[in-house]
Amino acid sequence: MTRVVVADDNPVVRAGLTALLDGRGGTEVVAEAANGREAYEAALLHRPDVVLLDVRMPGVDGLAALPRLVRVAPVMMLTYSGEDETVREALRLGARGYLVHGEFTVEQLVGAVREIGRGGSHFSVTAARALGVRAGAGAGPAAGAVAATSPSIAPRSISLNPNEEASRMQPDVGQSSPGRRRETPLLRKGLGAHRLSRREVEVMELITAGMSNQQIAAACFISEKTVKNHINRIFAKLHSNSRTQAVATWLGTRGVAG
Repeated sequence: MTRVVVADDNPVVRAGLTALLDGRGGTEVVAEAANGREAYEAALLHRPDVVLLDVRMPGVDGLAALPRLVRVAPVMMLTYSGEDETVREALRLGARGYLVHGEFTVEQLVGAVREIGRGGSHFSVTAARALGVRAGAGAGPAAGAVAATSPSIAPRSISLNPNEEASRMQPDVGQSSPGRRRETPLLRKGLGAHRLSRREVEVMELITAGMSNQQIAAACFISEKTVKNHINRIFAKLHSNSRTQAVATWLGTRGVAG
């Protein structure tokens, strides 16, 4: 049994990941955490085989918590943040793997967790490209290569005091315009395999961010009734009956073509 701690500041994402992992492929989610401090405390308490860690969380973020977390348990980053510098820094600070949401199936996620638990490494496409290694497992030496070739990336100060560590919040997706949005793998999958419209992609991202229908309506300048209509169409295309199921599919874990 591979025992896992899931750390993400979004409760909907945590619930979706827990629902997908718990009891599947010999994995057990033993605790959830909303920031780096909670992840560290959960790791000390439960001594998991793997910690799944988001990058940007309020208070103590993932990168700030990494140096202490890796002394307790192997860590795999599981995040939307696929910037080259962020990937390299995470590996340099001790993460054994890096998955970007939207780039893996549920089977690949479970396989990656088990690989990390066995002492291996695992990277999704974006992370592997940032490191110059092959996507998937068996890329363990990448961490050493990154440390040797990236001296310009300065070590982060390590503090588990939220008053000392600046918050690294997720960007406000409600402020972005679909027409100006960077073509991320998640967006491409939403428009392609899931066959969502650009407005439905925007609504789905806000659902994943934990927003209520009222908040989504305000962010998109539409009525709550219109939001509900979008959500009904999204659920149909993602073959989902709840927000948790929809988020699980949206994070790239079920490969639905609707």
